[in-house]
Parts: sequence; structure tokens; C-alpha cells
Amino acid sequence: MAEQRKWERFTPAQRLARFTVFLLVGVAFAVSIRTVEVIPEFLYDAPQQVSDLLGRMWPVDYAHYQGGVHDALIETLNIATLGTVLALFLAVPVGLMGASNITRIPALNWFSKLILVSSRSVNTLVWAILFVAVFGPGALAGAVAIGFRSVGFCGKLIAEALEEVDSGPIEALKAAGAPWPSILLKGYWPQIAPAFWGIALFRWDINVRESSVIGLVGAGGIGVALNTSLNLFLWRQVSLILLCIFVVVILAEILVTRIRSRLI
Repeated sequence: MAEQRKWERFTPAQRLARFTVFLLVGVAFAVSIRTVEVIPEFLYDAPQQVSDLLGRMWPVDYAHYQGGVHDALIETLNIATLGTVLALFLAVPVGLMGASNITRIPALNWFSKLILVSSRSVNTLVWAILFVAVFGPGALAGAVAIGFRSVGFCGKLIAEALEEVDSGPIEALKAAGAPWPSILLKGYWPQIAPAFWGIALFRWDINVRESSVIGLVGAGGIGVALNTSLNLFLWRQVSLILLCIFVVVILAEILVTRIRSRLI
């Protein structure tokens, strides 16, 4: 009589590993709850507070748009655009230095990675605070903060795109004796151009969102108008500004999607 086999989805080692992971997640969650010091009394009346706040934000003060929101909104778009251009200008050489198939010096590869990681590890608001201290409040600090924050994102993706190119055309150009600039323009660029424009558009879309926030620390844009209205408890103006930010973000998403569909 054949021995009946018992089917089990996980081995004992896998079950132990899963139990350990769930246990660690539960412990981390419990420690986090105790660390943030959640006050139950504040949670109980949260629905009432939200209802009261929404009541003060309605109706929307549309009359405030022309005098207090329009210029700040245009400045926000300018900050996002200039910051993206600055990021791409800096990310290209950093990406070339980080691509191991182009720059074959490990020290330069690691230096490039250090720049990319440093850029991504510092939040945009922190960059904005630093550059407000350097340049003073205004759009210049915001554009530079957006640019420095975006270098890590753009440079990393450009370096990865360069490392994934087909080496055939590159070797052919080298065999024909083409100079290095020609190899970059004729061999690498046609292959990474779709990825480059996709990176640029995607980052600009992200920067539109981030440039709406950095004004809270004085780096220009619509965040300055939002911070002013919040400090003066002008909730109807706050609702207008939030609505404008929402509309601009949605329109930017639609615009980027259509441009990418045409270019890529």
C-alpha cells in the first residue's frame, strides 16, 4: 500500500521565516504607536474638527484668484521648469561619469554614485531651507532646490539607460575612428533619447507637485500664498489655493502623458 503524502505549501523553515517577519512587523508597529504618542481624545473629535474646517473653507473665494493666486501659480510652474532644466544640465555629466561602460574608472563611478545618493537622500524642503539661507527667500532658492533634489533621480536613470545601450553601433563607430563626441551623439544619444525625454517629462511632473510645497519655507511659488492664508486663517482662500494646486497637477499629468505618447 502506497504511503499517503501530505502536501504542505511551505516548508518548516519558510513557516518559521514568515512567522518571524510577521512578529517583527507587529513589534515595530507597536513600538511606533507608543513612540508617536497618539492621543485618543484627539482622534475622537477628529470628524467634528474636519467638518468644522470644511465648513469654514466653503464657499471658495474665487475672487481672490486674480490678485493673490495667479502670479504665484505661474511662478510655481516657472520654478518647476527651471529646476528641471538645471537638474538635467547637471545630471548628464554625472550620469556619464556613473555609467561603467563609458567611464571605466571605479573611483569616478563611486564619486558619481555619492552625488546621486546625496541628492536623493535630502528632502526637497531641506534643500529649500538651505538655499533660502543662501539666496534669500524667493523663486531662485526654489528653482535651485528643485534642481539639486532632481539631480539624483535624473542622473541615476540616465546612467542606467547608458549602461543598457546596444554596444554594436558603439563598436562600429570606434572601429571607423570616430571621435568621442561623435560616438556620444551618433552612438549613445539615439538609443537613450526616448528614455531621456521620458525622464525629463516625468521629473517635471514631479517637480510641479514639489514646487507647490517649498513655498511654505519661503522658496517662492504658490506655497507662499498658501502659507500666508493659513497664518491669517483665511480658510476660503486656502480652499481656492488647494483647488488650484489640484487642477494644475491634474493638467500637468495629462500634458505629460500626451507628450510622452507622441515622443516615445
